[in-house]
Amino acid sequence: MVIKKCLSALLCASVMLIAASCGAAEQSSSSSSQTDEKQPAAQTSAADKEEVTMPLNSVKLLGRAFAAQDGSIWMGLSGTGAEFDFTGEKLTVSLVGSRGIPEHRARVGIFVDGERMSDLAVDENGSKAEIRGKGDRAVNVRIIKLSECAFSCCAITAIDTHGGKLERTADKPRKIEFIGDSITCGYGVDDTDLSHGFSTATEDCTRSYAYKTAQALNADHSLVSYSGYGIVSGFTDNGEKKPQMTVPQYYESYGFTESLGFGTSKPSDLRWDFSAFVPDVIVINLGTNDSSYTGTDSAKQQEFRAEYVRFLKQIRAKNPKAKLICTLGTMGDLLSQAMKNAAAQYSSETGDENITTLDLPVQDVQADGVTVNYHPSEKTYEKAAALLTEKIKTEMNW
Repeated sequence: MVIKKCLSALLCASVMLIAASCGAAEQSSSSSSQTDEKQPAAQTSAADKEEVTMPLNSVKLLGRAFAAQDGSIWMGLSGTGAEFDFTGEKLTVSLVGSRGIPEHRARVGIFVDGERMSDLAVDENGSKAEIRGKGDRAVNVRIIKLSECAFSCCAITAIDTHGGKLERTADKPRKIEFIGDSITCGYGVDDTDLSHGFSTATEDCTRSYAYKTAQALNADHSLVSYSGYGIVSGFTDNGEKKPQMTVPQYYESYGFTESLGFGTSKPSDLRWDFSAFVPDVIVINLGTNDSSYTGTDSAKQQEFRAEYVRFLKQIRAKNPKAKLICTLGTMGDLLSQAMKNAAAQYSSETGDENITTLDLPVQDVQADGVTVNYHPSEKTYEKAAALLTEKIKTEMNW
């Protein structure tokens, strides 16, 4: 069976990146207004005349993956993708990505029964991966976007089963959403050379604390994360506020990128359907970048606290039953107390006690090492995941 569709013309602009204490990506966009959900249009290319609708009942979407009308599955945010069980001898997956500089190409991993079998850098020229099956024995296949949304997006454009069969993977019994910055994205985790700069080729969300926590708890994951972003300000190296680099403005969409991203639409213009993924737990790991703006200034810290409370109310409005866990600390704990104060103020104002906080220890650079721009190593992520896993088990009685 071959599953194809017409591809959209992709016009993606590259994003300038600066070294930062939390992977700051200097982005010049302003907040996008939310609009009614639109479906990306498709344009027929000479190389792709056959159009067959993607059988979405045979594919489980991961995170905020977007199923377009033409059958393509767009992946923007870290950890988005598709999962299914495959029975057959061979499987070919075709993808296409954004146009841009090589350092910002979308990185995609394909996992078979939990083992990574392909690691692709996907651009507008497209990529293909061939996966060997086990004949009559079904294997689990996960196609996961390893890099983040701001720099590039990509789409699954065809799945050729070569006569085999696809079956939708069952939902896991638990669901966790993670809201964060570069620490959640797995920024630079594959590169320990501190003389290097950022590249999507060395970013891998499956090696971050978030993905590891979800795996440890046998939970489906959804990541909403952007390097350099915060709640009141993105990372700044001169103390000037960067309000355009904040997570709350994009929380109700499919993500943010400097380009069109999803075919002929911007993911930030497409409203996320919160009924599509109803988390049991939401982990908020923000404040590291904000601290570059607030410093120890009490008025600025109060501004952070007020915006944090406002964001908690926004999250709760869309997720009425989820346990909220506010956490901070891996790359600095300057705003940890302000985070705790925000959680307490939120509870006082709303009467909502379904919220808690967790301090994560600051990374031990000597013992555990660091990666690009002093970001956490996988060893640090493993320690953070272990602490968060135990916290969630306790809070949720899992």
